[in-house]
Amino acid sequence: MASVEEPDPHAADSYDYALPAELIAQDPLADRAAARLLVVNRADGSLAHRSIRDLPGLLAPGDLVVVNDTKVVPARLVGHRAKTGGKWEGLFLRVEGSGSQAGAWIVLAQTRGRPEVGERIVLTGRDDTDGTTLELLGRAEGGAWLARPLGAAATEPAEAVLARVGRVPLPGYIRGGVERDGDLDRYQTVFAREAGSAAAPTAGLHFTPEIFADLAARGVERAAVTLHVGLGTFRPITADRIDSHVMHSEWCTCPADTIEAVQRTKARGGRVAAVGTTAVRTLETAALAGTLSPWSGATDLFVKPGFPFRVVDALLTNFHMPRTTLMVLVSALASRDLVMQAYAEAIRERYRMLSYGDAMLIL
Repeated sequence: MASVEEPDPHAADSYDYALPAELIAQDPLADRAAARLLVVNRADGSLAHRSIRDLPGLLAPGDLVVVNDTKVVPARLVGHRAKTGGKWEGLFLRVEGSGSQAGAWIVLAQTRGRPEVGERIVLTGRDDTDGTTLELLGRAEGGAWLARPLGAAATEPAEAVLARVGRVPLPGYIRGGVERDGDLDRYQTVFAREAGSAAAPTAGLHFTPEIFADLAARGVERAAVTLHVGLGTFRPITADRIDSHVMHSEWCTCPADTIEAVQRTKARGGRVAAVGTTAVRTLETAALAGTLSPWSGATDLFVKPGFPFRVVDALLTNFHMPRTTLMVLVSALASRDLVMQAYAEAIRERYRMLSYGDAMLIL
């Protein structure tokens, strides 16, 4: 009998799976904590079907939950070219922080034709009236544009302008990215604090004040890191080998008080449970030198099979798109075979998938 060839953990195809389109959640549940929870036990390879409300009981007194407190910016822009009247859509990425164009917006744009430097874009406000006008200043890295708000908006913080003209930057697999009533609140965690993300840290969307109260009553401590999620998190791996993939970079910070909380947890024998892959990347970036230290800056950490986890012991995460770096990260923690078994079980049991979907807890 011919032997069955084992999947290569460094082949991108090993992180692919068939995702039924009808399982991609298009709307959030009315109750954040009503999501289902697939519990993956690495010790014995078992899978169990639970609920997010069971999370406090699945952790132990002395454990630590680490959340990502980034705040999603209403970064999707809709408008028209003043010169031609043609439809224009864009995505605010960030404000340029240095150089001759300091203060300019960096935006990705989509429109028919070829906009020119100096051209003006009239943005449509959230009330469907014309709002802020942008002037295109030139190209930025990665095909993005540099643009500057004109008029009164030129002196306002970007966050204030976006609050008037920006839409929720939903991923394209949710209604083609089109916002509905309720998304502004639901595509944001209840603990969001630091504005800067173009996408939500979706594992955190399930938490409510009541869940946090139950965790505290259980004796589970809580700490926070910040990682501003970029568009690269959604991009599939196009290379044949994951080692050939160029990892995207995102800004993150792991403050001293979180370092101290982790050290207390480890000293008492507790587990560090990261809420989301972004919390994993931030914590492990802060420990790359071998010693966990406060960290602030860009990270392009790509967690792959064989990665030596120095901080994270458990992970709460949503289900991810096939063939992405997120699938690789989760598989590095729980093993590719066990993760694929868990995904097959979730699909068989009709779990809701991706950003507005259900969750998985790896213990």
